[in-house]
Amino acid sequence: MLPVSSSGHLVLLGSDDKAFEVFAHAGTAAALLIALPPPRFRPLTLVPAALAGLVFERPIERRLGPRAVGIAQVAGGLALLLADRSPEQRAEPDAGERDDLLIGLAQASALVPGVSRNGATITAARLLGFRREAASRISREAAIPVIAGATALKLARLRAARPTPAYAAGFVAAFASGLAAARLVPRIDRLPSYAPFAVYRVALGVIALRFMRLNGHHG
Repeated sequence: MLPVSSSGHLVLLGSDDKAFEVFAHAGTAAALLIALPPPRFRPLTLVPAALAGLVFERPIERRLGPRAVGIAQVAGGLALLLADRSPEQRAEPDAGERDDLLIGLAQASALVPGVSRNGATITAARLLGFRREAASRISREAAIPVIAGATALKLARLRAARPTPAYAAGFVAAFASGLAAARLVPRIDRLPSYAPFAVYRVALGVIALRFMRLNGHHG
């Protein structure tokens, strides 16, 4: 629900445990489904992300490391900052099939570690001229089925990874934080600017890249 990347934060913190990430995403998805009204189903925002996930997810996981996360944080933050300068001309009912497809393509880019799913879809919606409240709502409607579907698929792939206390803790923490974040949704929808999130992402990416450079990390 926030235009930052949770999985990107995990990578920057040194976690490469995909099973833990999946259980955390499962907690987030459960919280969203419980705390928020049922989303309007937007099939054209779902299809690009689903196809991209099936084709590119594993190659991306194998090839992109922490440095890519830092770069993605900076690039995503700058893109959000620039997109948020677009005129606020359109409401949510104005969204058509072309808009859904473009927002879905933006959502597919979140396969790259550090690219926030919410940030990418909000960026696309703002570039298309949607008001911030509409962009935030469309982003959530696009994200919930993708998060739920991706989590179910990954859990099936990780059926050999039995729940451990750490995985359970990740699920509970993500569920609790998701419920807490859901209470902030009305405030997020009324934000006058996404600049604080954009600046945070750029700063985080720059600090991470600088730290990796000082420590000789080039992955």
